[in-house]
Amino acid sequence: MLLLITVAAILVQGYHPGVEDAEIYLPGILKVLHPDLYPFNQGFFASHAHMTLFPNLIAWSVRISHIPLDYALLLWQMAAIFLLLLACWHIGRLCFNSVRAQWGGVILVAALLTIPVAGTSLYIMDQYLNTRSLSAPSVLFAIVNAIEHKWKRAGLWLLCTGLIHPLMVVFGLAYVAIVMGMEIISAGAPHRLYGRVSTAMAILILPMGLFPPMTQAYHEALVTREYFFLLRWQWYEWLGIFAPLVLLWWYQRIARRHGLSTLQRLSSALIAFGSVFFVISLIITVPRRFENLTLLQPMRALFLLYILLFVFTGGMLAEWVLKAEVWRWLLLFVPLCFGMWYAQRQLFPATPHLEWPWSVPQNPWVRSFLWIRDNTPRAAYFALDPDHMGMAGEDQHGFRAIAQRSMLADNLKDSGAVTMFPKLAELWKQEVEAEQGWKHFGLANFKQLNSQFGVDWVVVASPVSGLPCPYHNEAVVVCQIK
Repeated sequence: MLLLITVAAILVQGYHPGVEDAEIYLPGILKVLHPDLYPFNQGFFASHAHMTLFPNLIAWSVRISHIPLDYALLLWQMAAIFLLLLACWHIGRLCFNSVRAQWGGVILVAALLTIPVAGTSLYIMDQYLNTRSLSAPSVLFAIVNAIEHKWKRAGLWLLCTGLIHPLMVVFGLAYVAIVMGMEIISAGAPHRLYGRVSTAMAILILPMGLFPPMTQAYHEALVTREYFFLLRWQWYEWLGIFAPLVLLWWYQRIARRHGLSTLQRLSSALIAFGSVFFVISLIITVPRRFENLTLLQPMRALFLLYILLFVFTGGMLAEWVLKAEVWRWLLLFVPLCFGMWYAQRQLFPATPHLEWPWSVPQNPWVRSFLWIRDNTPRAAYFALDPDHMGMAGEDQHGFRAIAQRSMLADNLKDSGAVTMFPKLAELWKQEVEAEQGWKHFGLANFKQLNSQFGVDWVVVASPVSGLPCPYHNEAVVVCQIK
């Protein structure tokens, strides 16, 4: 059943292995597999790669299995969704007595994998493989084992989470600490709580002294990420903060009335969890003097809150609304899945909904990137419009991820790397400023990029007089600077 739901979930959410943050994660894997790739500007993805076991894990699986990377990424994506749904099933098993309610939570999460998590710029599961794909199920398994008092297993899952996604383990540890604290207080032994709380707080506060001072270049990169700052969120994104807390308050009352003690405790803990990180976010994102702490992104705690909220919601709907009536299940989930599928088609309108590894690429930007991968030297150094990932028809496909070549810093994705790793800020600013006015660049401008940075190839919208352009299609021209 879980495998069937996993396949259905992929068909709804789509599969795009080279889009959005894959531009950061996929080059890290490729660099492990082929160390001669990306001789220039690798810091914009390697900084992430050095903080996690993720690229090595995927690369090792490719080497051991001898499966081509494109197929390995698809299998890992399916495994990640399967494990997430399995973890949700275990949460449902602990919260609800009926099998119907347990599966209701699983199916609702599967249908809503790409629902936005308030204003955090996150989905429950992205359309491509990344560190969140694996850390989400691992932190849920840690929560399951903590509820069952299987402390060694919970610790191992938290360790796995930390090796894959260092920020996610903070959220998982905080939630487990709150759940266990409530359990200890309800058992009438609050003195046992002090040591555990102090240990958890020490772990949470430890990174606070590791952040460098604010610079002008870093500030310019930071302000490109509006979701870091609560006061820049839209009204409906603020609704995404408080509406779940109201629902959880309602759920814990229902759970108390029906004797579902675990559901009651987990719902109450989520209210405290969401409230604590909201207050932390206000403290570090509203005053300007704490701006260098915003990269902690405390509101991303909503990622974990939303997953558990949908497990609880799906279970309650199945138990008391859908019941055993098939037509009710179809009436809810068919329109819901169609709506989620339609939203994804609007997000990537110039690209097939499922970019299978065996399919022929139809997006012209992807076709040009693949031509570059197959027909240019691995040491080639490219420059593109710094805003190319946001252009109509490009559909947020990553150049480094697909073309597998070095590139001058861009204005959209690389600025995100700068927000996490401020040491890249000056380099990023220098390169992006050199690309300003790209749409009006001519031969002299490209020669300047060549002399200043060593760029020897460019991807442009039309042929450049004086440069050989060995590839073109309806949207893109690839030219060499000689």
